[in-house]
Amino acid sequence: MSRSRFLPDNFTFALLSVVTLASLLPASGDVAHLFERVTTVAIGLLFFLHGAKLSREAIMNGITHWRLHLLVFGSTFVMFPLLGLALKPLLLPLMTPELYTGVLYLCVLPATVQSAIAFTAMARGNLPAAICSASASTLLGVFITPLLVNLVVLPNGGHASSSLGSIGRILLQLMVPFLVGHLLRPWIGKWIQRRAAVLKFVDQGSILLVVYTAFSAAVIEGLWRQVPAHALVGLLIACAVVLGLALAMTTLLARKLGFDREDEITIVFCGSKKSLASGIPMAKVLFPSHAVGAIVLPLMLFHQMQLMVCAVLAQRYARRGRVETSVLKTAE
Repeated sequence: MSRSRFLPDNFTFALLSVVTLASLLPASGDVAHLFERVTTVAIGLLFFLHGAKLSREAIMNGITHWRLHLLVFGSTFVMFPLLGLALKPLLLPLMTPELYTGVLYLCVLPATVQSAIAFTAMARGNLPAAICSASASTLLGVFITPLLVNLVVLPNGGHASSSLGSIGRILLQLMVPFLVGHLLRPWIGKWIQRRAAVLKFVDQGSILLVVYTAFSAAVIEGLWRQVPAHALVGLLIACAVVLGLALAMTTLLARKLGFDREDEITIVFCGSKKSLASGIPMAKVLFPSHAVGAIVLPLMLFHQMQLMVCAVLAQRYARRGRVETSVLKTAE
């Protein structure tokens, strides 16, 4: 019997388990330092493998569809931050200031790659354009997200690293392994493609390691004493509001600007999603360890919510496409 699409997937259960473990048995002292080093190596390996997996053909296909890409990038890096700021009077009373900072942080992150492309394919959208937009969003996010963190998330300085310093650290920890992997793609690309389970294990394993180390530090600093139950409920409402508005606005903009159905699907799924895989490693670089737990908690909730909602939406698009195709064939 297959699992309902409304239930969390295995990775989400693993995330919840890691958060529970960190809450009950947080790493501290030398153990915490060891986890920090292992996590850094795992994240570097993750981006190395992603660089080796991404083909140049995938980047070039659809790269000329500049109107679509501009709308996706505008949705990701302009519309989302403006939404987070505009909704402050509504969202801030629902949660703690730290969680609202986390909501703003998710608003400045790049789009997902794997799930955006998967949902576009499921819904029968413009797949080459989705591959190009999602991949470019991740690469641009390395430079844009640190700048937006200082402009939008913590405009008065806060505790984030300086823009240039954080960009340098992200380049060193994320982009250098990515570029090395991509340069080695002619020799190792096919081997990695045949072993997709390895990439998935490193992908999910590195995120779980970061979550454990982040929540361990946050728990030691008193995260759960500072986050009451009503704030978690408020956070859930906030994530639903932000996601609902993002989906509605990307759909409306795609239709108003005259994009066809395939392009609309790509815009909706690439322009309304935020990357857990990029967001958690970046948070580790941009924020002090004790603050990362509260910062990434909104992203974790938003991630699961966007997966469940977009799965339903992709199936609706796919059914509508099959109906339209059937009608056209009947008319002929």
